[in-house]
Amino acid sequence: MASELRTRTIVGLGLIALAAGALIFGGFFFWMLLAIAGVLMQGEWGDLTGAPREHRQLAMYAVSVPLAILCPLAAGVSWLGFALTMAAFFFTLLAGRSLKLALGIFYICVPVMALLYLRGQQPDGHGLLLAFWALGLVWATDIGAYFAGRSIGGPKLAPRISPSKTWSGLGGGVLAALLTGFLLYRFADLPIQLAAASGLLAVAAQLGDLLESAMKRRAGVKDSGKLLPGHGGVMDRLDGVVAAAPLAALLYLVLAGA
Repeated sequence: MASELRTRTIVGLGLIALAAGALIFGGFFFWMLLAIAGVLMQGEWGDLTGAPREHRQLAMYAVSVPLAILCPLAAGVSWLGFALTMAAFFFTLLAGRSLKLALGIFYICVPVMALLYLRGQQPDGHGLLLAFWALGLVWATDIGAYFAGRSIGGPKLAPRISPSKTWSGLGGGVLAALLTGFLLYRFADLPIQLAAASGLLAVAAQLGDLLESAMKRRAGVKDSGKLLPGHGGVMDRLDGVVAAAPLAALLYLVLAGA
């Protein structure tokens, strides 16, 4: 148990350092981390859908095309990236003959585009703040949900999908997200509209977690993969981000008048 906890802690700290470095440097480095994670996630998505190996590999090749064009040295976040995402979806659908497998293209590309868009808002370091807001709220939600769920307990949120999640955990996650949002407003000049809407990202993050839990339960596995010792797969670490990032970009567009 102690050895497993040590491994989990070391890997967790390494992941945090890697994500923080890429987020701070932004640009090519942030894109590269997201693109690598995206291709790996497509492979894990294929595993969870039960697609044959050759179809999973085909989907990984397909998703790499829109991810590549999203590079800031190429077209970046643009209509071309969206068009290639649609093309990759239909290619995977027709070649792999599986809607479930093809939906992984959207599952990966949409949040990647959202995070790159937020990080790309450059004036006065605003992009770094926005991307950190989107990612940090997911981490805050997980922490708040964990401690509230363990200390309060109570009715289960979705017992058939994830028996450990409770309504009190969801409430704790929302409060933690709101607290984080208002701290960023107070000390980092996050727009007040976004701070006030931070609770919505907490709900989205929990829904993303439940979606992946449902896929794992249907596939009969505990983790989406084994790449990260003590943490499972890449999807296990980013399931909340996948749902929260697009909503964060949408809220920024609507509420902050971008």
